[in-house]
Amino acid sequence: MPEQTTRIELVSRIVTAYVSGNAVAASAIDGLLRDVDRALAGLSRPPEAKVSKPSPAEIRASIRPDGLVSFEDGRTYKALRRHLTTRGLTPEAYRAKWGLPVDYPLVSADYSARRSKISHAISRRREPRSQLAAE
Repeated sequence: MPEQTTRIELVSRIVTAYVSGNAVAASAIDGLLRDVDRALAGLSRPPEAKVSKPSPAEIRASIRPDGLVSFEDGRTYKALRRHLTTRGLTPEAYRAKWGLPVDYPLVSADYSARRSKISHAISRRREPRSQLAAE
């Protein structure tokens, strides 16, 4: 009930301020009160963002070997995780928001292969020489 009282107080303050600076007929005040109350009630509800889900063809087209096209801004990224984090999204939330499959990649194939090759090269340098000579 305190929220209702607060809204009533806000409506009365807004209408009082408006009426003190503008000529309003006495019969129009009732409608003005209802309009302001409806507007304030609409502000308390979070806006419903309508996101159009991409088609399966658009989802396939967004996955390129050299990068992934973000449905958030349309730009291409090698990896989406940092991009999503800056927008306050987790990978799961991103997939759910856009209706993407659970196995939708977050890293492009080329970038993943390059990182894998670097990782293998590093691990081969760490192996003892006796294992390298055996191969």
